[in-house]
Amino acid sequence: MTAVAPPRTTVPASPVSAPVVHRHGVNRRGPWLAIVYWVVIAITLVPIIYMIVYSFNDAPTNRLSFAWNGFTTYWYANLVNVSGLGAAFVTSVVIAFLAAIVSVAIGLPLALALERYKFPGRGAVNAVVFADIAAPSIVVGSASLSFFLSIGLGTGFLTVLLTHVAFDVAYVVVVLRARIAGTSRALEEAAGDLGATPFQAFRLVTLPLLAPGMLAAGLLALAMSIDDYVITSFVAGPSVTFPLFVYGAAKAGMPPQVLCFGTLVFAVGLLVALLNGALNRRLARTRG
Repeated sequence: MTAVAPPRTTVPASPVSAPVVHRHGVNRRGPWLAIVYWVVIAITLVPIIYMIVYSFNDAPTNRLSFAWNGFTTYWYANLVNVSGLGAAFVTSVVIAFLAAIVSVAIGLPLALALERYKFPGRGAVNAVVFADIAAPSIVVGSASLSFFLSIGLGTGFLTVLLTHVAFDVAYVVVVLRARIAGTSRALEEAAGDLGATPFQAFRLVTLPLLAPGMLAAGLLALAMSIDDYVITSFVAGPSVTFPLFVYGAAKAGMPPQVLCFGTLVFAVGLLVALLNGALNRRLARTRG
């Protein structure tokens, strides 16, 4: 007779809690990160706050003074009464807008070519783009001046514009390449399958997808152009931009209107940033 073993019952093991490992310094919020954060914010904002506050300072000598003499809006009411200041600011704004537009127009096809296609010399073009970003401003300015003199082109408004376009294009390409890398070509291919020509697919599909990147690249080029001093000082010739005027005026005593122009530029930039944030939130709610 064969013995039959009794059925085996599985006894659930008693749950044993895993050992808790305490790691010192992990997930602990020390004060140092907050301190560094606020120090950086203070370093960034304190000069701007001083600029805004002292643009309302009643300076009796019509020259910038950091001794508070009372509140006034006189300098804003007489914003362009300083000889040459208004013209210099307009020159900077015009050059900055033109440089931004031309840089985006050149940088867009260049970014598309570098990101989507392989061609002879692609590596060399990449190297030139990043060398343009890494090159010191004094090197770019002196090289640009040497080039213009070698071809017999007198310095002035045109040479400033060309030089600004030259260094803006590299930044535009980097921004647009990041945007292009985040987009798929599937929609363009779908447009082609539906009968769109390559130009129609580019105009109706690619450009709308790249529009936010183009705007960001254009604003970056605008900001870099409008406040450039070092490179512009080499190629400006008789043209006077706002940074050149400020540097020259600082030697004899800066008029308070300079702070007013700086405050207005900061206010416009802040307004654009707020509008961009509101637009992005609205788009996020729409998509959600």
